[in-house]
Amino acid sequence: MDRIHILFPVLNEERRLEKGVHSTVSFMDKHFSGRYAITLMDNGSTDKTEELSRLLTERYDNVHYIKLPERGVGLALRAGVAANNFEIVGYMDIDLSTKLEHLLEVDHLFTDENVQIVNGSRLSKGSKMINRSFQRKCTSQGLRFLLKILLGMKIDDAICGFKFFRKQTIEYLMAETAEANGWFYCVELLIRAEKSHIRIVEIPVVWEDDPNTTVRVPSLILNYMINIFRLRRIFYKNLLWF
Repeated sequence: MDRIHILFPVLNEERRLEKGVHSTVSFMDKHFSGRYAITLMDNGSTDKTEELSRLLTERYDNVHYIKLPERGVGLALRAGVAANNFEIVGYMDIDLSTKLEHLLEVDHLFTDENVQIVNGSRLSKGSKMINRSFQRKCTSQGLRFLLKILLGMKIDDAICGFKFFRKQTIEYLMAETAEANGWFYCVELLIRAEKSHIRIVEIPVVWEDDPNTTVRVPSLILNYMINIFRLRRIFYKNLLWF
């Protein structure tokens, strides 16, 4: 059985941190005992996230902490992968928007050696979104439309914060991907995986939105638009478009 490493990018998560870690450790001890690790990737927190994280590493042997000086999920993911030595590595949101039970599907799918990436989708048949606002539903669908039309994306949901990779696969993709620090970095990994004909299995997930999310939708949309057109220019230049 493969060992699995869960990365939690965290930014000012003092309210949700302890509950998220405790729930995850309890679940992993029950189903993945002896073959998992959790790393908290603190990318620029200014609240009590660092203090609480260090206490959690003392409480739980399988929980680790890395402090980063800058903000950005892309930065956090690169640092987590650089520190990883497990066969399977991926990331989730600390509020556990994606149900932990989906990790059992991830574990099963990776028993097939041809599967290189497992991607959670909130937009596939069988997916379920709870407490998702109309605005955020429209944002997700709009960005998916642009990714499919402008970049030829085949999967349903590149944005969902639930992605797991084989170690060698994500290291290869990171070597090919621009070192951006924002959320689009994670999307670009999947787009490049598709262009490289790397096998991605997408699973429908149950996703429950936290109404107190810290995601700033307008700035997120602007960042995605800039990067979508950047990547489109790259694919045209290298004759990878369609």
